[in-house]
Amino acid sequence: MAWLPMANQWRILRKISKEQVFSVPRLEASQGLRQEKLQKLRDYIHECSVNHQLVDVGEAAFITALNLMSATLFSVDCAQFDSDSTQELKETIRAMTKVVASFNLVDFFPIFKSVDPQRVMHKSKTYFGQIYSILEGKINERLKLRAASSDYVEKNDFLEALLNYSQSNPSEFPKDRIKHLLLDLFVGGTDTTAATVEWVMTDLIRCPKVMLKARNELWDVVGRNNKIKESDISRLPYLQSVIKETFRFHPTGPLLIPHKAEVDTEINGYIIPKDSQIFVNIWAIGRDSSIWPNPESFDPERFLRREIDIRGQDFDLIPFGSGKRICPGFPLATRMVPLMVATMIHNFDWKPEKGMKPEEVDISEKFGVALQKAVPLKAFPVKV
Repeated sequence: MAWLPMANQWRILRKISKEQVFSVPRLEASQGLRQEKLQKLRDYIHECSVNHQLVDVGEAAFITALNLMSATLFSVDCAQFDSDSTQELKETIRAMTKVVASFNLVDFFPIFKSVDPQRVMHKSKTYFGQIYSILEGKINERLKLRAASSDYVEKNDFLEALLNYSQSNPSEFPKDRIKHLLLDLFVGGTDTTAATVEWVMTDLIRCPKVMLKARNELWDVVGRNNKIKESDISRLPYLQSVIKETFRFHPTGPLLIPHKAEVDTEINGYIIPKDSQIFVNIWAIGRDSSIWPNPESFDPERFLRREIDIRGQDFDLIPFGSGKRICPGFPLATRMVPLMVATMIHNFDWKPEKGMKPEEVDISEKFGVALQKAVPLKAFPVKV
């Protein structure tokens, strides 16, 4: 969906995604599902704190996001904490997003397409094939269940909705396109969420005073022993400011998705020719000193002093894009990221690996479709 032009097929996929996954009624109905995944995350962190065990924060966030998406799409969990198969799936998804974002000589010299000198196409087919195999297995399994019994009880998940829609509109949305849309949501909703949470936790561990202030806000608003609900998010302005500051400092999609000029367009005296591919460098915008005072410092309070919306209206901060092509998963991401971060810090303090000071926690970046940490974040949770 991200790569399609704004034609009929793109509109159909956006419509289905909006109505069947990201609409307010759907999200409200699936709150219990998210609470279940957050409880598993909370239990895992608690177990690690009791055993004085180091937590790979990015992997914990990845598993939580992956299980949320797989349960939303297929009504099953796809991953377990401390599982080798989970690590393999994570590496496959990360490798897939990396190869999609990699420089390919063939894009500039199509004559080399049959040779594939950098083996980009070969790698793409391998990684995409592995994910498609998982998705096709889920689709075929569901089709067999639907065909096996006349009194089959439909599941309340996205796959069921897609199969019903395809059955009612076969020419508009044939079954062979289901796996492609599932891929967009399965990968896009997992890797970017996990990467964002890992960056937020990195910034908080590097700034213990900020973490303490965010935790105190949670205790004041939610209480020390109460579970965090989605309705609490709007009452946590400091936590929201922390997440906005991370979006500015480490945007998950540093160049957004590619855009294309539909007509010749003039911007600030520059002519953008028709069909030009356009990248929006929001990473650079977030570090522009003419927009942001002290852009290299992590300062969540800048968003308490300045009201700014991340829904695509304030172009100084557009982590999800803007306009008609804004990320369709925005409504879910703005629920999941605050909830996951709040779950991690509500009853736990976090200490870096032994012998390391907070300010020494690595913040080097690794470029891809999603901006990853070059060095995974590992830290000790301490019950408070």
